[in-house]
Order: sequence, then C-alpha cells, then structure tokens
Amino acid sequence: MLPDTLLTSTMLQPGQLAPGFDLPDADMNVVSLGGFRNRRNVVLYFYPKDDTPGCTLEAIEFSEKDDEFGALKAVVLGVSMDDCLSHGAFRDKHGLAVQLLADSDGEVCRRYGVLHDKEAEGKKKTCIVRSTFIIDRKGVLKHALYGVNPRGHAQEVLGLLKDSGRCR
Repeated sequence: MLPDTLLTSTMLQPGQLAPGFDLPDADMNVVSLGGFRNRRNVVLYFYPKDDTPGCTLEAIEFSEKDDEFGALKAVVLGVSMDDCLSHGAFRDKHGLAVQLLADSDGEVCRRYGVLHDKEAEGKKKTCIVRSTFIIDRKGVLKHALYGVNPRGHAQEVLGLLKDSGRCR
C-alpha cells in the first residue's frame, strides 16, 4: 500500500529511461547503473533500513535466488539511505549475496520517487517506500513496483524477468 504523501507525479513508469546513479556499496566501491548497460539486466530494489525484519526477509530471499537471477543475466542491487558500514554489517550478519548500495543523502531515492514523509511522535521523518525496478540491458524500465510486500517478492520479480523475455 502506498503512503498518501508519496507523490504519484514523481513515480516512474515502464518505458522510461532509468535514472542513472553512482553509489558506493558495502565495500565502498562505486557502482554505476551505466556499467551494466548492454551487459546485464538490473533489479534495483529500495528498502527502508538495514537489519529490520521486512528488509532482512527481502534481502535473504533475493540472495537465495542469486543463481536464478544470474541465469537471467540479471544483477540485484539493494538501495537504502544507510551508510556503507551499516550495509557491510547487514550483509555479513546474514550472508547476503545481493550488493547493497548507500544513498545516504537520498538523491537517488528522490529520482526514483520512493521517498515519503511520515509523522511519528510529532516529528516529520523522510522514509523509503519499499519499491523495485526492473531495468533492461538498454537502461529502460520494464517494471516499476511501488509499495511492495517483502515476503515472496524475490520470486515475483524473478517471474516478471522470465515473462519479459529476459528484458532483452
């Protein structure tokens, strides 16, 4: 379910060129969307916070299907606003295979339209709406899924990749 404060005008649509990015991973190596062009499909998923129950479930499910994504010439990248150190601890604690990218200032989250404002205890906080984007090898969005449920989501995404003819 999408939060009311998520502006639908900022939501991306299939057929659009995916916004580019250069973000550091858990090992502080910069990962660029452009680096996958003409080589790999990209499953780019945004999640709220490292090591929370739903985010852990989602990351583990994606990691368990790493070989299946690889067989479809797809790489899975997880993005949150946590820093590289947090990502490294999260990855190591759960033995994650997915690459986790740090968008500490939320700029890439803004470009993908996954941020919303949440009020708790009288304080306004910007949060990530759990969302996934399937990007083909040409850099075009094939699927833009906002407000996803973490349980079973990796299998759903795998099915979408298979159905779209491996996102040629």
